[in-house]
Amino acid sequence: MTTASTGRRRRADAERSIARIVSAARECLSRDPNASIDDIAKAAGVGRMTLYGHFRNRKELIEAAMADALRAGEEVLSEVDLTGPAQEVLTRLLESSWSLVAESTALLAAAQGVLPAGRIREMHAGPAQRVEDLVRRGQEEGAFRTDMPIAWLVSVVQYVLHGAAEETRAGRLKPEETGRVVIATVQSILAA
Repeated sequence: MTTASTGRRRRADAERSIARIVSAARECLSRDPNASIDDIAKAAGVGRMTLYGHFRNRKELIEAAMADALRAGEEVLSEVDLTGPAQEVLTRLLESSWSLVAESTALLAAAQGVLPAGRIREMHAGPAQRVEDLVRRGQEEGAFRTDMPIAWLVSVVQYVLHGAAEETRAGRLKPEETGRVVIATVQSILAA
């Protein structure tokens, strides 16, 4: 076997190991934002030394898990049909995004514990921009309120999504009704 093919195999092995670790981190941190490195390594089927060979510390691992969750969410949200009246698009977007937020609420809590707020905002810039563009469009159509700054309205939408995820997680809101509640709340907040 040549050195080049051995190097490619090692790289492929390392990439698979990293993917397992990041997947395990997403899973563990989504259940418990305080999940330990040991918990994550065990769930990934690797030792601590292997994990630390790819991620220097918990902060790096959490950032990688958050980035992976956002990438997966972006794949889902990029499939949402953004054509048509803004109110209809908002409903479709909220139907797709509330469950993504619910899945990652504990992961976000873990990230907030180790990452600067600016980095978290930066990582969420894509989803926030999608909502901002939609709110602006709804304002231009006369469907959404114009008496408040767009940035505030986008933040309120995010707060509602995160609040609904927390309420669902705490058992105060049934999962099967959360989507409807989120949509009704956000529509009423944005209505012109």
